[in-house]
Amino acid sequence: QVQLVESGGGLVQAGGSLRLSCAASGRTFSSYVMGWFRQAPGKEREFVAAISRSAGVPYYTESVKGRFTVSRDNAKNSVYLQMNSLKPEDTAVYYCAASLSPGWGTRSMEDFGSWGQGTQVTVSS
Repeated sequence: QVQLVESGGGLVQAGGSLRLSCAASGRTFSSYVMGWFRQAPGKEREFVAAISRSAGVPYYTESVKGRFTVSRDNAKNSVYLQMNSLKPEDTAVYYCAASLSPGWGTRSMEDFGSWGQGTQVTVSS
């Protein structure tokens, strides 16, 4: 298990930017695929972005491609989500998650065994 803590959420106007951070405990951070999910009120939690282990290859849900960038710093046991050109539909609680899935490119919640507490992102019109 790994403990995850998100930060960096807030309220921004449409078109603005936010940078989310996720700090992980432990000494095996590089072994995890790190992902970001989000959940809007009354909606299902959905995949947003993730980044692979040693190669650090990112992948995204279609709706955020070109706007969001996921990155990781293994020396800091941290993963980041840079969110640009934010839209009101991006409003949600954003969760950091860690996966030991052997596959690459997973988007499934069930493949992520550790979760942070979430950080609120609100985008106004």
